[in-house]
Amino acid sequence: MGPIEFLRQFRLGGYAIFDFTISFLGIYLLAPLLSRLFLLIKLDIPKQNWLFLTLPISILVHLLFQKMTPMTKGFLDLHGHYILKIIILALLILGLRGIKIIK
Repeated sequence: MGPIEFLRQFRLGGYAIFDFTISFLGIYLLAPLLSRLFLLIKLDIPKQNWLFLTLPISILVHLLFQKMTPMTKGFLDLHGHYILKIIILALLILGLRGIKIIK
């Protein structure tokens, strides 16, 4: 068992804590750069909104690359995982709420 597999064995509700930690840390570190890049296309996205958008973006990326993780499968499941769907949709709304179009 390699170090990544060892770290991914610790789970909360079926989801690897390591994956969440790396995702949020990565977005936290990239948020200033991403905000500046989106200013070039006239979108003002506050840095904190990137943290709210972390999980919705990750589901979208996993769908684009056809990598079906437990969270992606749960979100797409039509007959269950309603709490997960509510959380993801709430995070999407919170993430989109502070975005402004610059004229």
